[in-house]
Amino acid sequence: MISLEDRRQLAQDIEMAHSGGARLDRTCEIAGVDVRTLQRWKAGQGLELGDGRPLAVRPTPAHALTPLERDMIVQVANEPRFADKPPARIVPALADEGIYLASESSFQRVLRERRQTAHRGRAKPPRKVRPPTTHVATAPRQVWCWDVTYLPALILGQWFYLYLILDIFSRKIVGFEVHATDDGAHAALLLKRTALAEGIHAVPVKPVLHGDNGPTVKCLSVKAMLDWLKISPSYSRPRVSDDNPYVESLFRTAKYRPEFPSGGFPSREAAQKWAAEFVNWYNNEHLHSGIRYISPAVRHTGQDRDILEARHSLYSEAQQRNPRRWSGNTRNWTPVAAVTLNPERETVIAAKLRSADENRQTA
Repeated sequence: MISLEDRRQLAQDIEMAHSGGARLDRTCEIAGVDVRTLQRWKAGQGLELGDGRPLAVRPTPAHALTPLERDMIVQVANEPRFADKPPARIVPALADEGIYLASESSFQRVLRERRQTAHRGRAKPPRKVRPPTTHVATAPRQVWCWDVTYLPALILGQWFYLYLILDIFSRKIVGFEVHATDDGAHAALLLKRTALAEGIHAVPVKPVLHGDNGPTVKCLSVKAMLDWLKISPSYSRPRVSDDNPYVESLFRTAKYRPEFPSGGFPSREAAQKWAAEFVNWYNNEHLHSGIRYISPAVRHTGQDRDILEARHSLYSEAQQRNPRRWSGNTRNWTPVAAVTLNPERETVIAAKLRSADENRQTA
């Protein structure tokens, strides 16, 4: 925006050049001002009062949210069940109840106006990183990842160990146990139980199991169990936690849950009980952002398509009722077709999807 002083100086310089014989359009082009702009300055009070656009009173758009709708958004966002959730989780949850109030961006804008956009929850906002190339999953039981994390005990210096296996396609926790020691025998037994529970014996192509380079994951008993189950092992690069992002993110989610005892667990049984409750919540209630805010258990059984289709229909109806509130297409509720352990090139993902389609057609 040109200040009033600069505007007057430009108009004066252009007038002097034009009076000296220069063409007006060429002079304005050199000065960086359109001829119509100069005419507008002279026609009104543009050279006396300056630019009046910032102070102009504009009518409210016909498709703008009403005060009642804005109050409803704030009221819903402040409900106890949504108190620790951002709009990205509130909107899909309402859609599953058949309720559409506004888009995610409208939720965010209204909450920002009411100064309620502080980060919700105990966890810090995540930082974006770029991990390396690795495996691609187009269905459950294709790529698993696992790890072991510490759970503090009440006694200082004592720990319990949470062993956990995650299916990266559905984000479902398919196996877990808590032990008082970090032992490869525990990991091998958990792997056997998980394979039996998931029916790996009936799957023609066995899954890939990705883990870090810890001694528990690479011990002989685990390698022997992997060989017996015909599961292919995969390992992260040394000292690079980003090579195993899903489990690391899951452990972060677990330890920032309100139920997680910051003072530690009194016994292994108490830690096992907490882990079982967390796994039940994570698999059945948690709406995961990486799979279009669907619970991992629903995704694991293939029921996510019906839910996402219902959300798409709800959004389409909302768009038809008030099309001027939508600048383009509705929110993308298409099921996530492929999940990569780490970011992968689109050509590789497309080739993997084509191969999966061919296998389904020949099956």
